[in-house]
Amino acid sequence: MKFNSFAILGMVATVSLGSIKEVTAYQTPPSIPVAQTAITQVAAAVGQSAFFRRGEHATKGKVSIVTRNNTRYLQFDRNFSTSSGPDVYVILHRSAAPQIYNLKRKDYVLIGRLRRFNGSQSYVIPRNLQLSGYRSVAVWCRKFNATFGYASLGG
Repeated sequence: MKFNSFAILGMVATVSLGSIKEVTAYQTPPSIPVAQTAITQVAAAVGQSAFFRRGEHATKGKVSIVTRNNTRYLQFDRNFSTSSGPDVYVILHRSAAPQIYNLKRKDYVLIGRLRRFNGSQSYVIPRNLQLSGYRSVAVWCRKFNATFGYASLGG
C-alpha cells in the first residue's frame, strides 16, 4: 500500500517538473532587448492615487501621481468632474483635508490652472518639489479662495 502512494507521488512530481520545463522553454531569450517604452509604461503605472471628495462643490474622480520619462505628473482620470468657476487651479496642500475657505498661501503650492472641469488631464509636478510635504491635491478657486474638492494622498 505504501509503495502505491510513492508511485503516485512520483507521477505528480514528473508532471510538475514537465510543466516547469514548458514554462522555461517559452521564456524570452536574453538576446532580445526589452523596449524602453515598456519600462516607461510600467513606471507610469506605479504611484499614489486617491479619490476626490466634495468641498465647496461636488467634485469626483481619481487623481494619481505618475512618472513618465523621469517627469512626475498629477493625472486626473476620465471620471474627474467639478463645477465650473473663475480662476480655478490645481494645488498641492499640506493638510490631508484642506479648509473649504480661506487657504493660507504658506500651506499650498500652485501646480497649474485647471484646464477642464471634467475628463482626463495631467499636470507636471515641479522637479524640485518634495511631495512628502503635501498630503492632498485640491481643485481651488483663487478668486474666492474656495476649495471645490480635494483628494487625500496616501489613503
